[in-house]
Amino acid sequence: MRSPRCGLLSTVSEVDFDEYARTAVKIVNTPLGGLTDLHDLLSVGHWAAQHPTDRDLATFKRVSKRLRSVFVHRANNRAERSVAELNALLEAFPVRPTIAGRPNGTWRMRVTGRGSSISSEVLAGAVWGLATWLCEHGSSRIGVCADEHCGNVYLDTSSNCCRRFCSERCATRSHVAAHRARKRCTKAASLHVSG
Repeated sequence: MRSPRCGLLSTVSEVDFDEYARTAVKIVNTPLGGLTDLHDLLSVGHWAAQHPTDRDLATFKRVSKRLRSVFVHRANNRAERSVAELNALLEAFPVRPTIAGRPNGTWRMRVTGRGSSISSEVLAGAVWGLATWLCEHGSSRIGVCADEHCGNVYLDTSSNCCRRFCSERCATRSHVAAHRARKRCTKAASLHVSG
């Protein structure tokens, strides 16, 4: 976009709400056993230079459970409860949009929290992103992995809204287990008939 005043080329990018929604998924799927785990979670993006505290860790653990409930309610066909939980989280972590830039003239909108802690900033963006995702794509586009040994959550980005697993690894593991179970049943049935 060309600036009308000075003729310099500057770029303004929109808020990437999908990235904020993916942050919510990462928060839910990351085991937070200690500050090292939280630091690793925050090691990418503009939060990398931050130093989380024990209080931040406690907040992340508590909110991670609440974010998980948004996905679980949806998986159990209780979309209204997902929305109610998201509304409560939006109230608990209000957002403050800001403009962030670089010396080269690239500007972008960022969603930050109104509190001063790293947890309020990151969680406000994650909650806002997930709420935006739900409104833009629908509640059928969030889910809990169908692999009984997993439990991770995901955003369904498939073209036909048919995703059931958090990853290809879980899908393959589940399909192989189902195939082996069918083979065992077929083999047992043939042994029973011939015996």
